[in-house]
Order: sequence, then structure tokens, then C-alpha cells
Amino acid sequence: VQLQASGGGLVQAGGSLRLSCAAAGRAANLYAMAWFRRAPGKEREFVASISRTGSATYYADSVKGRFTISRDNAKNTVYLQMNSLKPEDTAVYYCAARVVFLATRDSEYPHWGQGTQVTVSS
Repeated sequence: VQLQASGGGLVQAGGSLRLSCAAAGRAANLYAMAWFRRAPGKEREFVASISRTGSATYYADSVKGRFTISRDNAKNTVYLQMNSLKPEDTAVYYCAARVVFLATRDSEYPHWGQGTQVTVSS
């Protein structure tokens, strides 16, 4: 499966952005999906994941209550709605796919999209 992330940009603290990850190739509903991010000078970290049907989600503590992951399998697309953004959310955001849900280590995901930059100004 090929993944294409989009929707990043520059936003002020407290603002919102919605990232999209479009899947091509095999049907997206065959995969659990996740978002990761890499901030400058830091390792890539888990943000959120969603099961194949969308019935289950899981979030990193740092984004819980502010970010929402969702999916539209008819459109082969996964979304990350980011609200109440903080400067520490500044990072390159990546979408990833794997068959089994609920993995938080990037080494567990075989499929990756290119990143999309999110910059939050204070």
C-alpha cells in the first residue's frame, strides 16, 4: 500500500489543522493506520492509531483530548484532526500502516508515507 500524507502547514498556538493520509494500492480497510511525528532533534514518536474498521482508537498521552484520528474507508483516507495546537506539536507528521491494530513503535509499521510539516507558532 502506498501512503500520501497532506494537510500540514503553519498555524498559531491554539489553532487547528487536519491532516489527511490517502492510501493507494491495496484497500485501506485491510490495514490499521497510525500517525507518528518527528520533532527537530528528537526521535520519531507515536501519536495515534485506528483499527481497520475505525471502531477502536489509541492516543499518546501528549495529544489525548486534543487530537482525533478517524478514517473513511470508502475514500481510502485516514485523518488526524488536531485542535488546541501547541508549539511543542511542531514536527513532521507521518502516516503508517500495518495489518494488526495497536502498535506504538515505528519499527512495527512496514508501510509509510512521506511526512507533512506542521509548525505551530507561539
